[in-house]
Amino acid sequence: MNTVLQVKVSARTWLADDIAGYELTPLSEDALPAFEAGAHIDVHVPGGPVRQYSLYDLPGENPCYRIGVLRDPQSRGGSVKLLENVQAGDTLTISAPRNHFSLHNGQEDRSILFAGGIGITPILCMAQQLAREHRPFAMHYCGRTLSRMAFIDRLQHAQSGDESQMHVHVDDGAPDQQLDARSAIGSPSSDKHLYVCGPNGFMDHVLQTARELGWDEGHLHREYFAAAPIDSSEDGRFEIEIGSSGQVIEVLADQSAAHALLDAGFNLPLSCEQGVCGTCMTKVLAGAPDHRDLYLTDEERARNDSFMPCCSRARTSRLVLDL
Repeated sequence: MNTVLQVKVSARTWLADDIAGYELTPLSEDALPAFEAGAHIDVHVPGGPVRQYSLYDLPGENPCYRIGVLRDPQSRGGSVKLLENVQAGDTLTISAPRNHFSLHNGQEDRSILFAGGIGITPILCMAQQLAREHRPFAMHYCGRTLSRMAFIDRLQHAQSGDESQMHVHVDDGAPDQQLDARSAIGSPSSDKHLYVCGPNGFMDHVLQTARELGWDEGHLHREYFAAAPIDSSEDGRFEIEIGSSGQVIEVLADQSAAHALLDAGFNLPLSCEQGVCGTCMTKVLAGAPDHRDLYLTDEERARNDSFMPCCSRARTSRLVLDL
């Protein structure tokens, strides 16, 4: 299980229309755990669910965690409850940072960063780390309109430098500043890595363009904030066998494998429940999963040796799990 921390909301500010920034500091004298760019924390929303938020600033002289929260009209309850109920001075329960979206560690690598909307939060932190380490990169930040884009003043100031690799693209702006994905991505190379975060459609466009240009999956890195709705109308029951004991658990058609395991008494870590964060990943010993997550790569899915019980199901009548 992930470490649980108690923090104080030391500041709350509006970063853009419908985007609030929260600064979190420790309640005790103990320092907050260190992290690198791409990390996120789980936030236990008071009266609501557990949700993941990327850390957008690297630690400074007075280490704290900073997250950006978008008021999403399609929210499942997390962002709206946080924005409406949590103010400066309040206390929150969070996890220690986890990182499934870290930068490749080659010092000579060239990084191309793409952020769409609130996807700027992990990407901004990556730009900070790359600049701090004097590693070459270009960043492309895309949004509908400037008023809805967080950190825009900060980035436009950086963009004004002659050697800047910061690029801001606005849907309602002039045609000559619109994103040309093919030009921005360019041809693949062994020392080039692409990182993208934002709405699913934006990410799919960037990743598909890179694939068409010949990029291989090992150089394409992404982090999804939410999964698209899945049609579960034809889902059927299946069984889970526990490898260590032989216990068999039935997963009903309208039930997730994760909740079937929880109901059977297994202490399964659970967070996003959309197959995005990787928290509940479980080793598969036998059987074929029906992968529905956005966390595993195509190569990892093909191995069929792990799955996300929060959203994935089975293509065989039984899965044997390493529990």
